[in-house]
Amino acid sequence: MLLKLSFSSMRKSFKDYLVLLFGLTISIAIFYMFQTLAQNKAFIESNAMISQIVFIFHVGSFILGAITVFYIFYATSFMLTLRQKEMGMYMTLGAKKGKITQLMFFETFFIGIISLVIGIVIGIGLAMGVAELFMWQLNFSGEGFEAFYISSLTTTVIFYIALFVLTSIVNAWQIGRKSVLNLLRADQKQDQIKTNGLKTFFGVFFALILIGVGYYAMMNMAEFKQFGVILATVTIIPGTYLIFISLLPYFIKKLKQNRSLNEKGINSFTLGQLRFRMLNLTKVLGTVAMLIALGLGAMTAGISFYHNIEIQSSMFHANDVVVHQPDNEDKEILEAIDFTEENVYHYKADGKSVYFLKEDLLNNPPGIKKFTDQFELPKTVRVDKALPDEKYSLYESENASGLPEDWQQALSTELNASYQMFGDKDIFIYSTTAYDKIPTDELQVTLGKVDDFTNYLPHLEKLNEGQLQLAESYRGENVEVVGGKYSNYIAFQAIASGTIFMGLFLGIAFLMMMASVLMFKLLSSAGSDVSRYNMLRKIGVRKGLLVKSIYRELFLLFLFPALVGLVHVLVGMQMFSFIIIEPYAKIWIPISIFLLIYGIYYWITVQMYKRIVLPKEI
Repeated sequence: MLLKLSFSSMRKSFKDYLVLLFGLTISIAIFYMFQTLAQNKAFIESNAMISQIVFIFHVGSFILGAITVFYIFYATSFMLTLRQKEMGMYMTLGAKKGKITQLMFFETFFIGIISLVIGIVIGIGLAMGVAELFMWQLNFSGEGFEAFYISSLTTTVIFYIALFVLTSIVNAWQIGRKSVLNLLRADQKQDQIKTNGLKTFFGVFFALILIGVGYYAMMNMAEFKQFGVILATVTIIPGTYLIFISLLPYFIKKLKQNRSLNEKGINSFTLGQLRFRMLNLTKVLGTVAMLIALGLGAMTAGISFYHNIEIQSSMFHANDVVVHQPDNEDKEILEAIDFTEENVYHYKADGKSVYFLKEDLLNNPPGIKKFTDQFELPKTVRVDKALPDEKYSLYESENASGLPEDWQQALSTELNASYQMFGDKDIFIYSTTAYDKIPTDELQVTLGKVDDFTNYLPHLEKLNEGQLQLAESYRGENVEVVGGKYSNYIAFQAIASGTIFMGLFLGIAFLMMMASVLMFKLLSSAGSDVSRYNMLRKIGVRKGLLVKSIYRELFLLFLFPALVGLVHVLVGMQMFSFIIIEPYAKIWIPISIFLLIYGIYYWITVQMYKRIVLPKEI
């Protein structure tokens, strides 16, 4: 009987539960996907590139789990609020409190199990799709990957079932401790709002001070480092809550006192509604603003990291291409590349050393990257240091002069005359006289620059394969990285790809949970507004004006945290400026995703709110 009543109640409240189900399902699906990408042992061990970014997915799972705990408790408390009057009626009709608590336990737990099953199914498909996208993006086979992974499934099931059991117990306990009268009158509580006196002034003052300090810390993160993260966290969070607790009620009060605005249409009723509910909403709006900043910031940072791959990989290399000993296939590839500048340098190599021809280097001095300011991109300059001696050594040598620093950088970084290519061979620069005496064949290295590095990635990949084989012949060991801009690009791409995927999925999950939290809070108090809308309708206010009032009221409540969260993100991206060259790159993408998700939840909230508060027309 109890289960039958529980299923009947859930069927009746299906539309309300649907929003909760949707949010939970997305959270579970993304959590399972992260766990699958992080725990596939065969997949990780067979792909060195993925093993470098596994930590990112463990971090993502932890953050998502922490936010999910807050979300589930808040979302289920919303369902509890909607059902309080119903539970009070059951108790009035003679139902025992123990049975009522069991009923709430079953409903909460059952909704959790449904979302868990659906979430895991979606998560398996999501893991499969994202893994394929990874393999295509990072250009590897992905051997050993399994979308359905028992270890990931076990972790997800244990975490969420424990969470659902805990939530169910808490909800049942909250119902059990309330009296019948409190349950029946749950929607008749009023909000009291205080906006006068020194409390408001000091609240606003300290809010601005705290947020200002937090913003300063984020904008100077290069100097503050880890302390800057801590300082920003402990100032911006309380500062945000103080903004909503102190400034927002005062702002609404001033709008209400504006006669030209207040007396237009039914604005007096709309602003009165805002003031009436404000005290109950301030903390929720502050939480939503922080979740917006977290979700939107995660997406923006991820996309910025990915967009800056080419810029980051160019910071230490003035040349885009470096090819030693090009064979016929390499030469065909080089001919297919449209170089803006191309230089060829000659050298010889024996069993112990590598000898570059000095005259080649002096006739066409290679460009190198020079940092002129710590806050600006390095500039490409030509090496202009003189080489008057006959012999020079990259490393210390008794028989040759030491190279100036710029020439050391040119050889090791630009010409790739380093351990990565030649192993432990000594590197020299010889004049023509000494160079001609070396009894080995002459070799060459080609350096080149292109307009758009990313247009030639397939060409550079093939060239890189030949350079790896050449380095293995010199070093006598397996070589995975040979140096140069392309190697840097691939390394940055591996890290950035993990970051962008984590940022996008975490951001979407956070934004959906955040919008759900605001929606749940607004709808949970809708029951107390029914009598007001009924009264306005009876005295002749058109239904169209009431609908317009609802749209305006809820729009303002959605707008305030969105603006604060967006400002936090725009300023907060400065904290990455010392590691990301263009932190605001393609910021329109995450903002568009945010506006889409936020707009959908705003529309859903309006429709559900109208269904609750507007009187039924006969």
